[in-house]
Amino acid sequence: MSKKLEIDENKLQRLHELQLLGINPYPYTFNQTHHAADLNQKYASLKPEEHTKDKVSMLKRVMGKAAFFQIQDQSGKVQLYLAQDILNDTYQTFAKKVDIGDIIGVEGRMFKTRMGEVTIEVHTATILCKSLLLLPEKFHGLKDIEIKYRHRYLDLIVNPDVKQVFMKRSQMISTIRNFFTQKGFIEVETPTLQTIYGGANAKPFITHINAWDMNMYLSISPELYLKRLLVGGFEKVFTICKNFRNEDADTSHNPEFTMLEAYQSYVDYTTMMELLEQVYEKSCIAMNGSTLVKKIYQGEEVTLDFKAPWKRMTFIDAIKHYAKIDVSHMSEEHLMKLLRDYHLECKGTFSWGTAVQALFEVLVEDKLIQPIHIIDHPKETTPLCKAHPQDPRLIERFESFCLGMELSNAYSELNDPIIQRKLLEEQAKELRAGSDEAHPMDEDFLNAMEYGLPPAGGLGFGIDRMAIILTGVDSIRDVILFPTMKPVEDEKIGKEK
Repeated sequence: MSKKLEIDENKLQRLHELQLLGINPYPYTFNQTHHAADLNQKYASLKPEEHTKDKVSMLKRVMGKAAFFQIQDQSGKVQLYLAQDILNDTYQTFAKKVDIGDIIGVEGRMFKTRMGEVTIEVHTATILCKSLLLLPEKFHGLKDIEIKYRHRYLDLIVNPDVKQVFMKRSQMISTIRNFFTQKGFIEVETPTLQTIYGGANAKPFITHINAWDMNMYLSISPELYLKRLLVGGFEKVFTICKNFRNEDADTSHNPEFTMLEAYQSYVDYTTMMELLEQVYEKSCIAMNGSTLVKKIYQGEEVTLDFKAPWKRMTFIDAIKHYAKIDVSHMSEEHLMKLLRDYHLECKGTFSWGTAVQALFEVLVEDKLIQPIHIIDHPKETTPLCKAHPQDPRLIERFESFCLGMELSNAYSELNDPIIQRKLLEEQAKELRAGSDEAHPMDEDFLNAMEYGLPPAGGLGFGIDRMAIILTGVDSIRDVILFPTMKPVEDEKIGKEK
């Protein structure tokens, strides 16, 4: 658990001195007219030592000292020039009472220094918030990544690049939302708190509702609720929501994560492939100006290209191409030997499908570098998908990959209620036998299907993983403002020098 930090005595003393001077160090408002980036761009054409008549006002944290110093806001930094003959008594107040980390507001006019730096000549200055704790080293930022994630507010103050990642993430989500809305999809909300979980093979978080004295579950997927809406007559729906899966936490998994799911009546999984390609392409261009992204993967720089269409390869062909193993007509005995040779285990009961899935995950996934759709998976991988019309061992499912990481999951949705009931009954048996990831029976969902679920395509993709890829960072914790972290008793936050 976090503990109370020691307030810096010098800062506290200066706070009291300001109050004795009749200055409120925590005023109510400030009329901000500009951001740092606006000023740097607007006045970049000024000649050295040229002044303007424009009056500007802005606010943010002090990041330097002396007559020339810097302040920064969410858009960037700008230099200030404070002169005693302009500010009079205010100059001494600022020189002696303002510290790095304080939030101030200034008004003045713009000029460019002899060195070519766009600068605000400060005419009035106001203290807006007196900081009482020392910031981490101003030149080295936060070195301990655990502290970065636990105290994101500090990370954002001292590392402007981090702020830009989250500005890009916000831009990405706006692009995604606009894309689906313009395609005619209706944005909806589904329950986070559920009496029955389903829609994914995952272990749920369990909570308790006191009013009913019963256990409930945090959503692992909105899928079954979105399909109910198709039954009700909506033809195109999507949601951007939080899901919770009680599983591993690593560079590509956070127990609480954001995803988009979209469903469209009267189409199949090929339409979903096209939607995913298009939304990735548009988001990449909006964030980076092109469809290209440079990343480091397994120690080498690669240039990813998200221009649609992406390559498509069947599940069986991918194993043959990347692992040099042809499983298309391989016997279960031969597959069992391969699993032993590679020291692999199946998920669930051994079969051709579960064995092939185990081989794919270990021998193929990390070789999928450029964006690609892997289509036509074994039927054992999900109970919610239509069978493949040419091969009863397979289903019309695709997963998209990039840099060895799964980006999306999509189906031609199963809409035969009799087959669906049978498959969910099999899942319920696995659950009773001890499986952590099997589906429980959801009679209300089955009842909805029995009223009539139209043929449909469904798509789900992780917002966080998309942000990892398109912003160029390495970990899911770098794109979640407040990632799930194990509490610690004591942390040492490096102080400014």
